[in-house]
Amino acid sequence: MPQITLGVIIQLTLLLSALPAQYLISKWTSGTATQRHIATQRILDTWDSIRTSYLNTAAWVDWLNTWIPKLPTFAEEEDEYQTLEEALAIELMMHDNEHGYFAVSKEVRSPRPAYVLHRVGQVVMTQNNMVGVIIGWDAGLRAPPEWIKRKKYSELERVKDTPHYRIMFSGPDSSSILIGYIPQNNIKLFQGFQPDIPTLQHYFSHFDGEKFVLEEWLQEIYPHD
Repeated sequence: MPQITLGVIIQLTLLLSALPAQYLISKWTSGTATQRHIATQRILDTWDSIRTSYLNTAAWVDWLNTWIPKLPTFAEEEDEYQTLEEALAIELMMHDNEHGYFAVSKEVRSPRPAYVLHRVGQVVMTQNNMVGVIIGWDAGLRAPPEWIKRKKYSELERVKDTPHYRIMFSGPDSSSILIGYIPQNNIKLFQGFQPDIPTLQHYFSHFDGEKFVLEEWLQEIYPHD
């Protein structure tokens, strides 16, 4: 007996709906039988396109293979994630989480440690020559244990005391962004350049020629930046 999967059920449902759709077209549209036949054929052609693209596993695999290599690696020592689900979970935590990981905490950063060299709003370049904007920082490493385990740190204790910066980069296309959480020794200032990154206006009011000026809500969290 052939295996009944979700994709098969969807295909059977849509195929069975083809006859009612054809009947409705004949009832609700005016024109000749030829015109109604053409309209029906267009529906079937559209379904065939959906079936061969969105319901085709091979098509999704091809898409992932072309898209995933475009994602940068923010640190050479970072290990690969075992599953796509795990990678997506970390990506979601990069954007927001209730534990304050990856410099998303709303805790006021005051006083500001002297060893935190960079400030929110500054433009920086990574070791991989990616240019981004600092949107937050932690005085030391603050990340989930599973993320730390997948990093090949040679001196973990030293890294824990190293400032880490939450940095926003442009994504694979013009409307997407990437968030990195990068140690201080892996970035350097990149002055005199204003990167065009989506959603920066949520964090900053404008670019003053040297750095982005913080919005009021962000200035309250980083009063000395």
